[in-house]
Amino acid sequence: MSQFGSQFHGKSHRKLNGSGKKKLKNRDKKRHDMGGYFIATKLGEKDKKKEVRGRGGARRSKLQYAAFANLLINGKYKKSKIKTILDSKDNRNFARLNIITKGTVIDTDDGKAVVINRPGKEGHITAKKAE
Repeated sequence: MSQFGSQFHGKSHRKLNGSGKKKLKNRDKKRHDMGGYFIATKLGEKDKKKEVRGRGGARRSKLQYAAFANLLINGKYKKSKIKTILDSKDNRNFARLNIITKGTVIDTDDGKAVVINRPGKEGHITAKKAE
């Protein structure tokens, strides 16, 4: 099953049991164990989504380029333009490469905000004001 690459999610077979014995593989990798590929949502001129097929034929939208964020201010949402990406907790190079993930600090027209959703999986950006 080498065609699935590093997208296989499961327990490591190199770790040891509590007794120090190596864990034995009880079955081979299956196609349903495979995860999705990382969508690097980048800062763009306008929002661009990609429709993908999920398990069972479900349709999902993944955000490839983002220009706006739904910003939570005093309990209400406001559509705000993203100026720049300031910091990313996932990878320090993501801020330099303008990649938006959950926890990324962005600069908007209404001030600094923190992304509270996963734009690569949900198809939009939701953020709250940074303290």
